[in-house]
Amino acid sequence: MSDAHRAPGAGAGAGAGAGPGPTASGPTAPSPTAPVRLRVLGEADWPLWREARLTALAEAPHAFKARLQDWPHGGEDRWRERLAMPDAHNVVALVDGRLAGMAAGMPGSGGVRELRSLWVDPRARGRGVGDRLIASVEDWARASGAATLRLAVLPDNDAAAALYRRHGFAVTDEVGDLLPDGVTRERVMVKELGPGAGERRP
Repeated sequence: MSDAHRAPGAGAGAGAGAGPGPTASGPTAPSPTAPVRLRVLGEADWPLWREARLTALAEAPHAFKARLQDWPHGGEDRWRERLAMPDAHNVVALVDGRLAGMAAGMPGSGGVRELRSLWVDPRARGRGVGDRLIASVEDWARASGAATLRLAVLPDNDAAAALYRRHGFAVTDEVGDLLPDGVTRERVMVKELGPGAGERRP
């Protein structure tokens, strides 16, 4: 999962005025019977998005092209601007009131939308959180009229690539972005949404 699946440190709590919010910290796993709840975020939810982003980059630095040091804990304006981007879809998964995952949908060129920043907390894996997040972004892409959903994954992240294949994505011949090592590149995967684009999946 790169940051284009360009899919955060823990402990970045809610900002002033946001009130108590979900947290990714804590030693215990969520209850196995607790439901997974998705929450689409707006600009005012920037503390929650910041917490999710920094937690993902800290927990799984190998899975993203972006680096934790590139996203400081501060900078409210930067986080607000990210969530205020027009035509974007930013969603988190919550289990037992705790952050369990995140994903983003971003507008691309033409009829393309991009799936980015997918991450699932290890304590919540195996519960379909990743499936729910991918479906949320796909539904958003279809509703926006997109013909194609695109993502990029790190070349050695076989588990993520397998998850995307299960959801109908296929590797393309497109040359991915160059990674920080200056040698390897991201793998680009796409899913054609077909003539039903603009309609929600049943």
